[in-house]
Amino acid sequence: MSTHVTDYKEALDHLPAGATLVFEDVSWDEYEELLEEMEGRPGWRVTYDEGKLQIISPKSGHEEYKRFIERLIDAVSDEFDINVEPRGSTTWKRKPDKGAEGDTCYYVANAESIIGKRDIDIAKDPPPDLIVEIDSTSESVGKFGIYAAFRVPEVWRYDVKHNRFHMYELKAGKYSEIPSSRSFPFLTPQALVKFMDLSKAQGQKKALAAFRQWLKKSH
Repeated sequence: MSTHVTDYKEALDHLPAGATLVFEDVSWDEYEELLEEMEGRPGWRVTYDEGKLQIISPKSGHEEYKRFIERLIDAVSDEFDINVEPRGSTTWKRKPDKGAEGDTCYYVANAESIIGKRDIDIAKDPPPDLIVEIDSTSESVGKFGIYAAFRVPEVWRYDVKHNRFHMYELKAGKYSEIPSSRSFPFLTPQALVKFMDLSKAQGQKKALAAFRQWLKKSH
């Protein structure tokens, strides 16, 4: 292990929940070495952009919100018989300058093309159609330039602090906020907030049952 990567790991051991570390002038090899060393730290997010390395520690509630959104998308896939291929918090990399991972991601329009593929190459294969970020502050906005470089068509961002969903579509190389999902046009930020609130008040099981009923009425 390189000296720099050892220093990064030591800094992580003292990083409080929800905090961010930023390092400059990090080489691509160091970035990849750190990713390997962090495989046993679920929930941590590492972003690399032209030598700038950013590491975010998971915050309380993060996995709860992520899991509920995943269950909502599973319900949409089932109800409308949409072929959706999840790829979770896959790390997307383009050597030698960019790397990032969302909280979860999905192939929808391009689902058929990646079925059975375990090693997706962002330089050759299509990017995920949708990346979802659970945002305790506004750190995920800093990843948008990387996602744009990877040509990710759609990004969702759940702003935990303000309890708001934002949906973005890639247009002319930049992300613009949109009123409903590109991948699932019947889903709006307002609808997602409604059922997220219900999950917090009554639990995910009841909120998911209500969401399924809502989907049936939206046909």
